[in-house]
Amino acid sequence: MSSSFRCDSFAKTDWHDYERALTQSLRDEIYSLPKDYLLGVDEDDCKKHLIQKYNLGLIELYEQSERILQPRIQKEPFNDYGRTVYRDLYFFRVEYQFNGCPGLFEVKPSSWTYTSHPITVFPETNVVAFEVSIVQQDPQEFRREKERAFNNSFVNVGNINADAQKWNQGLTQLVSGLFDSRKKHFSAENDFFAAINVATNPQTAEIFTVPTVTRKIIPRPEASPKQQFTRNPAMADEMYEDVLRVLFQVGQSMERKPSLYHGKDEEALRDQFLLFLETRYEATTGSSETFNKGGKTDILLKHEDGTNLFVAECKFWTGEKDFYAAIHQLFDRYLTWRDSKAALLLFVKNKDFTAVLNKVKVEAANHSYFVRVATQRAETSLAFEFHLPGDPQRLVRFAILLFAFP
Repeated sequence: MSSSFRCDSFAKTDWHDYERALTQSLRDEIYSLPKDYLLGVDEDDCKKHLIQKYNLGLIELYEQSERILQPRIQKEPFNDYGRTVYRDLYFFRVEYQFNGCPGLFEVKPSSWTYTSHPITVFPETNVVAFEVSIVQQDPQEFRREKERAFNNSFVNVGNINADAQKWNQGLTQLVSGLFDSRKKHFSAENDFFAAINVATNPQTAEIFTVPTVTRKIIPRPEASPKQQFTRNPAMADEMYEDVLRVLFQVGQSMERKPSLYHGKDEEALRDQFLLFLETRYEATTGSSETFNKGGKTDILLKHEDGTNLFVAECKFWTGEKDFYAAIHQLFDRYLTWRDSKAALLLFVKNKDFTAVLNKVKVEAANHSYFVRVATQRAETSLAFEFHLPGDPQRLVRFAILLFAFP
């Protein structure tokens, strides 16, 4: 895909033509698959891949990300009572972050509001921009022109999303129909060859008699077009759940072996958890006591480009006051605006572990950053959504894992 493209918003390609081209592209891809591959591949995996590839991400525009660039200025002639004079004309580029399929900005939806505006789309950074021109250095005039250009540029976002959503809803059936039809053709062809004693590839026939061995897939961090907008890689939800699952399993194993935790301080316990994370994920590094924002955080997973993916803090349970302080330390000092997934590992020495667990549930919900309780993974693996300090719109998936280390 090119670095950018210009178009009149939602006015270039008719939706029905776009839909037909998508369908033809999908059909061509399935029909180009070699027989041995199509008969031997895991059917569900292949269909899932095609559905993900041809799924259209709905356009979500983030008005709060508005960025106004320095203007370019050019001289414009105009008539001043019979004299031609020149005045300055200011051109401002206004940018917004967006999520979704960049190509949809060119498509005229099936239900179209009759208006458009020239825009520039930058697919690599998920930015869309338009220009506003004014003559006078008048803030009110600029705001009026900007509002007019914004409305004309994006009034059809809802209409194209409705078409894309309808396409996505029918995509599973479309993929299955094309795939099954092609596979049936090849299977019938092999049956015919067998009936007349034409040799077939023996590896192809094995798929019908030998069970498929499913690989264990470890998630890898990806920049997702359906997630929150960001110029940086973000940890996929699958990887976040895998990280928490690893941490929880390590902690459970340590609970059964007192020699692993007896007499150990927070740093020594943390290193045992980190050991299992450091080499588990591709394109990711794990580190401890790493500077992040305003201090050193205990566990930090970073993408290979340096982007933070996951931040965690390890603490012994010493009461409600220190529990609150640990959350504030994590959110106020360590998390930046781009961090969206975090955890707190609590090591509980108390014999009345259940009382501590119940206290944590209550006090977490009373915290000023608390937003809601999420789906609980296990009895001592608690899931929440909190918001960043001073920014209620910026949500963080926050897990609290408790381990009994008496």
